[in-house]
Amino acid sequence: MIVDRYAVRAVLLTPQEEILLMRIHGPGSGKRWWITPGGGLEPGESVEQGFRRELREELGLLDFEIGPRVWRRHHTFDWGEKRISQREEYRIVRVQRFEPRISDPIEAAAIDCFRWWSEAALRNCEEELTPLSLADIVANFLANGPPAVPQAAGSRGN
Repeated sequence: MIVDRYAVRAVLLTPQEEILLMRIHGPGSGKRWWITPGGGLEPGESVEQGFRRELREELGLLDFEIGPRVWRRHHTFDWGEKRISQREEYRIVRVQRFEPRISDPIEAAAIDCFRWWSEAALRNCEEELTPLSLADIVANFLANGPPAVPQAAGSRGN
């Protein structure tokens, strides 16, 4: 069964140019990988509402402005017994460094830990992370600001 959904992802960026990622694991899987915070929109939810809900549930983050869209993609992956066909948009969210607090038990079951990364650490990461081009997305934003038209990319797998 294929589930179509739209998702929002936040590239949380501190004044020191650190990026917050969370390590997750899929249901019934020992596989772990790093991703940006965010997730699928619920029925009838706007992009802004989805960002606010996801960042509150996953991080305990309440006060933030949603910044420019810097990237988007269509990503297909397995999650438990489901095949997910997900369209994602990535937006910059400028924050001061903080300690994330998960408030949702479903999110807590999938999230392993959080880590603040520098762009160089992302570029040299030997652990699995998605999207693979995250270091380039961040570097391009820091050097040039938001793209006039956010890039779209297709990918398969995690």
